Amino acid sequence: MARRTTTPPPPEDFEEKIVGIDVEEEMSNAFLEYSYSVIYSRALPDARDGLKPVQRRILYGANELGLRPDRGHVKSQRVVGEVMGKYHPHGDTAIYDALVRMAQPFTLRLPLIDGHGNFGSLDDGPAAARYTEARMASAALLMVGSLDEDTVDFVPNYDDTQYQPAVLPAAYPNLLVNGAAGIAVGMATNMAPHNLVEVIGAARHLITNPSCSLEDLMKFVPGPDLPCGGRIVGLDGIRDAYLTGRGSFRTRATVRIESVSPRRKGIVVTELPYLVGAEKVIEKVKDLVQAKKLQGIADLKDLSDRQNGLQLVIEVKNGFNPEAVLEQLYRLTPMEENFGINNVALVDGQPRTMGLKELLQVFVDFRTDVVRRRTAHRLAKREERLHLVEGLLVAILDIDEVIQLIRGSDDTATARARLIEVFELSEVQANYILELQLRRLTKFSLIELESEKADLERDIEQLRALLDSEKLLSRLVSTELAEVAKAHGTPRRTVLLEGTGAAASAGATPLEVADDPCRVLLSSTGLLARTASADPVPTEGGRSRHDAVVGSVATTARGEFGLITSAGRMVRLSALDLPTLPPTNGAPSLSGGAPLAAYVDLAKGEQPVTIVPVGELAPVVALGTAAGVVKRVTPDAPKGGEWDVIGLRPGDRVVGAAVADRADVDLVFITSDAQLLHFPAGGVRPQGRAAGGMAGVKLSPGATAVWFGVVDPAREAVVVTSSGTSAALPGTEAGALKVTPFTEYPPKGRATGGVRCHRFLKGEDTLVLAFAGNTPVRASAANGVAVPLPDADGRRDGSGVPGTAVIAAVAGVPADSSRDSPGGAGPLAADAPDADADGAGPATE
Repeated sequence: MARRTTTPPPPEDFEEKIVGIDVEEEMSNAFLEYSYSVIYSRALPDARDGLKPVQRRILYGANELGLRPDRGHVKSQRVVGEVMGKYHPHGDTAIYDALVRMAQPFTLRLPLIDGHGNFGSLDDGPAAARYTEARMASAALLMVGSLDEDTVDFVPNYDDTQYQPAVLPAAYPNLLVNGAAGIAVGMATNMAPHNLVEVIGAARHLITNPSCSLEDLMKFVPGPDLPCGGRIVGLDGIRDAYLTGRGSFRTRATVRIESVSPRRKGIVVTELPYLVGAEKVIEKVKDLVQAKKLQGIADLKDLSDRQNGLQLVIEVKNGFNPEAVLEQLYRLTPMEENFGINNVALVDGQPRTMGLKELLQVFVDFRTDVVRRRTAHRLAKREERLHLVEGLLVAILDIDEVIQLIRGSDDTATARARLIEVFELSEVQANYILELQLRRLTKFSLIELESEKADLERDIEQLRALLDSEKLLSRLVSTELAEVAKAHGTPRRTVLLEGTGAAASAGATPLEVADDPCRVLLSSTGLLARTASADPVPTEGGRSRHDAVVGSVATTARGEFGLITSAGRMVRLSALDLPTLPPTNGAPSLSGGAPLAAYVDLAKGEQPVTIVPVGELAPVVALGTAAGVVKRVTPDAPKGGEWDVIGLRPGDRVVGAAVADRADVDLVFITSDAQLLHFPAGGVRPQGRAAGGMAGVKLSPGATAVWFGVVDPAREAVVVTSSGTSAALPGTEAGALKVTPFTEYPPKGRATGGVRCHRFLKGEDTLVLAFAGNTPVRASAANGVAVPLPDADGRRDGSGVPGTAVIAAVAGVPADSSRDSPGGAGPLAADAPDADADGAGPATE
């Protein structure tokens, strides 16, 4: 059962007093008191050392624990407990969060804590304080240096049991170097980090020229220097912030556009804006792609590691302009962020908004006062020591009398009084002599004391000169700042770009690639690329590796073309997937092309032959096989990606293919036993894709066709042949190269043996390579060195130029990778001015 409770009556002498308080006034006073506490004791940094109270107490506590950079780390929890128990009674979480921030190299430009363990990242928080370890960084020593020389005032802690510095004697402008961020009541601060060398340069200039302008200071400090690098776009807002204390600028990620795969371009991000993590960007990009607000992104990979640092790879879909996709990323994702500068800091206990010059002036005045107080402290210490040394010298000169006087005294007080009276010493000197050890009373000690006295007198003279001269004092401050910059300075990381500072706008660059005319090229080494125009490939100009063109097709950027292989296959490919060659005045370089293997899977032994147009206007293509079969076919493709264009017999292969949509061009066979046959294309009727062709050239026993192509008899043409021996190792044939006018060879009927085109020398039994095409024909080695061809001579005049090891292709014949030149010059290759009209095929023996 519950008991009833009654309120006891008040005592007899109780007198009730009710005080009337205005609620509005009470709330105002309480809120102002709370606001002042937050502003002064928590949120805003001091303009002199650039530290908030919790940061200052962490550094002072670590210094008291002796956690210097040359000593081992200790558990972070120990530092947190020391600071919380003695100086900062606001909870261990707040202290540890501040300690972690002071150790993060991506947050501060010059970290003050050397952390060991997981101190977090821009995407993840740190481990608990019991798992991490910490000690002071080398920069922190500059903040607490000369703290024991009466350089700053000390104030009681929260319970008046300890003393702590009201400000640290910072040796560099920490507020500008590391920046600050804090939200108080009714105000906030947000300051960007800067480069130590630049800030100290500006401070030294201000010391030398107190009346300098902001433009003079900005020659030293052109803008912030963010810890993670990046780019700052637009400097107008920065100048406003340096002038008034308020402004803004835009930070962008550092990116480069490159080929991330043989088929795709990509955007590689190596630096992100200040305090933006990779996970934040990845998550935003995924959300925008799923919402269909961001187009052209095929994939996004985070390849960041400790060795290479940040590396986000954003693959761009084929058909989209990487520059336009990048503009979308800047506009829609955190890859471009705005940073608002609000330079609010405490000056004499009051919050003030200051520009660059005011911030530097506050630090310079404070540092000058620190050096002055340090100099006065050192002067007092040296004068005190000099006073003792002088008294000790008096005692040593009359040491016997001093000892006798002390032994004859009844007590210490009597001895002190007699020393003061007899030797005219001060009480301090007399006490020092009484406490002196006998081992100091030697002749050598006398020499040491005299030398020490001279040094002390010289130091005192210099210190007094410093205190008496503001100019010398300022020069010392400037010199010390220069030493700090030399010892701790690092190069600038952030790139400053002139601009409006406006956000990236949509539509500045077309998002999708336009369907402009282009030309697709196939090199003899199996590289594919496209040019920016559909003009014919020029033959003049320097040559480099992979420049022997074996196939050329005029199409559009979004068009298609077909690849014919030695297995009689036609594979449909898109020009949009190919890399674009940079424009050039001469012949294009295919070294920037993509390997064919990135687009087509070739079977073992299957080789590319050439490329041809496909589609509704596809021309008639002539094919020749090693067995001497010829076929004309219109490669009009079905809907599939690949199909057969000739029915090959077992063991046969296509050795050449070329456009032959005119009846007045000649089809040309060259066989391994040096027979050449050419006949009009009109004599070969077009067949269907499954047909096996008809007899083209009659082969001798054991011979094969090594080359097949198309030649326009109305234009000047030549025949190039190279002989060798089938018994020689690949690349060692001492063959002969011969160039003959095409008109030297009379036409023969189809399915005949043709005429002799090359006479073998002793030991030669086969043609290694062959070519027939319209001039001019230009040859080059794979290393870019031009290979001169011999002059054209008669068909029956000798066998050509002997002693030349011809290894690869002439006029666009694909290089045989199994053959290497003995001299290391690389394969020989050449191309004709119009590869659309000249055939090409793989070289065979």
